[in-house]
Amino acid sequence: MKMKKLITLGLLLLLTFNAFAQHKERDERIKTLKIAFITERLAFTESEAQKFWPIYNAFEEENNKLRREAYNKRKVENMESLSESEAKKILNEMVSIEEQKHQLRQKFMKDLLIAIPAKKVVLLKASEDEFNKRMFEEFKKRRQEKKEKP
Repeated sequence: MKMKKLITLGLLLLLTFNAFAQHKERDERIKTLKIAFITERLAFTESEAQKFWPIYNAFEEENNKLRREAYNKRKVENMESLSESEAKKILNEMVSIEEQKHQLRQKFMKDLLIAIPAKKVVLLKASEDEFNKRMFEEFKKRRQEKKEKP
């Protein structure tokens, strides 16, 4: 009986690790595609690229951290048992996170203007939007293909 539990636990851990690895691998592929897309669209000089990518990567990392933090604040276990004071506390924390995100974006824009021309800063936002749109359309297409397969 103990051996069966150990084998089951081992398989469960293996499957969990495999799913985590696949998720991480997918995220890395998307990140690589995004880097290539932005690089192509903005046509960086070598000097611009050397200045841009550290700024961009630091912004992305901090922005993702704030996004996860905001998600965790909104993720309330039992909404019905939430008191009014607890809800207000959560709202205040969410507002604080949004303010941090706004300040982060402002700093990001200022830092970018030191690294690349303003025209490329504007083009960056358009390129990110286009990349996200293409990724979403690809996701929808793949999801539809999965539904159509028996």
